[in-house]
Amino acid sequence: MPDAGAERFFASADGLQLFYRDFAPLTRSPKLPVLCLPGLTRNSRDFTHVAERIRQNRRVLCADLRGRGRSQHDPAWQNYHPGTYLADLGLLLQDAGVARCVLLGTSLGGILSMLLAAMNSNLVAGVILNDVGPEVAPEGRARIAAYVGRHAPPASWDEAVATVRATYEIGMPGLTHDEWVAHTRRSYSDAGGMPRLDMDPMIGEAVRRAPSAAAPDLWSLFAKLLPVPTLALRGATSDILATATFDRMLREKPDLVRVEVPQRGHTPMLDEPASVAAIDEFLARVP
Repeated sequence: MPDAGAERFFASADGLQLFYRDFAPLTRSPKLPVLCLPGLTRNSRDFTHVAERIRQNRRVLCADLRGRGRSQHDPAWQNYHPGTYLADLGLLLQDAGVARCVLLGTSLGGILSMLLAAMNSNLVAGVILNDVGPEVAPEGRARIAAYVGRHAPPASWDEAVATVRATYEIGMPGLTHDEWVAHTRRSYSDAGGMPRLDMDPMIGEAVRRAPSAAAPDLWSLFAKLLPVPTLALRGATSDILATATFDRMLREKPDLVRVEVPQRGHTPMLDEPASVAAIDEFLARVP
């Protein structure tokens, strides 16, 4: 059974208990740690298989954002926004004793990676963006807003698997039944034999009520990555990271390493051969 990492908790500024997984490197190395940041509805377990590879010579930290995984839900759903997450991540890095690292962010985690790099250039030695860029395609955003937080609690694990498959199969075709079961186990926890969704449903309300006019100019954030080694992964059929945006990213940052992952939409699972090769090659070149 894969190592799930050491379990760490720390207190947020407003008193929530927040969680991250800490994978110690298996060999002594001067390489900087990697901080993995999950997507909107996801949690640290999405990165367990990634951490198993990276930890050969790097420490790996995998965050549960507030309201996800083993981090406490926020009683004030209005706090589910990037400003709060950034403050939490600053405390996570402080708790872990990390002053400089490489960021690996999926979807929302990639946006947070860009924000962290813009706020503190000394913190970030490299960035891996998983199916996200400076523009979020409106059709993808509408799709996510339509379902997030709205699924009824499943009555069984079989029903949970069916729900997860119906939600994500558009972006992850070709998975076997066993792979869907494994993905479901990363989405739900076991509560006395019954599946319990590992995210606060009120995150969906925060997404639906967020005024689009308040969104930051992500192209100006992306510009802060110009001096930072950056790898961008895109699912070949993604409805979040459009081809036109992916192409503009390269024009804006000519040294951007880009990889398109076949048979994936939003988002690559990072276990695909193209993803594995791209991440391994990229990390071999950064501190």
